[in-house]
Amino acid sequence: MTILRSIVTTTTAIAATALPAAYVASSLSHSSSSPTSKSLNFRFLSPQSASSSIAGTRLGLVKNFSSPPSAVQMEIPKSSPQEDLKLPDLMTEFMVDMKCEGCVSAVQSKLETLEGVKSIEVDLSNQVVRILGSSPVITMETALEQTGRKARLIGQGVPEDFLVSAAVAEFKGPDIFGVVRFAQTHMELTRIEANISGLPSGKHGWSINEFGDLTRGPASTGKVYNPPVQGSGSEPLGDLGTLEVDEKGEAYYSGIKKMMRVFDLIGRSIALYASEDKSDPGLAAAVIARSAGVGENYKKLCTCDGTTIWEAKPDAVTSKV
Repeated sequence: MTILRSIVTTTTAIAATALPAAYVASSLSHSSSSPTSKSLNFRFLSPQSASSSIAGTRLGLVKNFSSPPSAVQMEIPKSSPQEDLKLPDLMTEFMVDMKCEGCVSAVQSKLETLEGVKSIEVDLSNQVVRILGSSPVITMETALEQTGRKARLIGQGVPEDFLVSAAVAEFKGPDIFGVVRFAQTHMELTRIEANISGLPSGKHGWSINEFGDLTRGPASTGKVYNPPVQGSGSEPLGDLGTLEVDEKGEAYYSGIKKMMRVFDLIGRSIALYASEDKSDPGLAAAVIARSAGVGENYKKLCTCDGTTIWEAKPDAVTSKV
């Protein structure tokens, strides 16, 4: 009987230990066989899964996996090329100059017409509008301003899931102006949006480079960023391809990058090149800095210079955190 009891106990322990791994394998197998995106469930990343918790901590991104997943469901990328993927959902926060319930109604009605918007929450007392969906920032910002109200982006990301969920790089002239935004949507996927003006029309290479040293412009920013763990691919992780610039000198980009973590980009730089060849000296560069995440930036007055949110340039708001 003692021997039988020992065998039963051992078998039970092995089955219990294997359960998280089996659950993960089953989830991954199901998602790879399905042609549509599925919601990624982080429940198996609990304190009982010691190896997963340690790995998440080393990445410097995980806040707390022991708590239930947030309301924002993070999508698993399909196996098709990244340019064919649907943009993952994010929570985006704007401060909007609203005075009354009529303002709230006008803002909600306008945003509901946008493709990709899934939910809208308006906090009139703080003049904050929270939008969940895949619609690009520039589309939402334009819609808000079309209601006749000033709007400023104040935060973007996935609430409570990452220590650093957003970053921004600003080009401040004298010839090239614009902003590049990064937002972490889950552990191995980053959403990228760019809006740049002042470039010659045509195709221009752009990349994330190793260093944030701008003493000699793009020439002092080092090579295209490519961490060793990602070095097995055919192109560096920081290679963003090409920007298509129209006759007005304007370029807009919205897409995703697999295996990229926003936390690892802070202090590096974005470089723009005169042609598709990234070996040329480059036209301009901007340092990548941490940006406000969701619920981190409700102030209306900058304590460093006394500028109100409505006086500041739109792209300067998220960086003053």
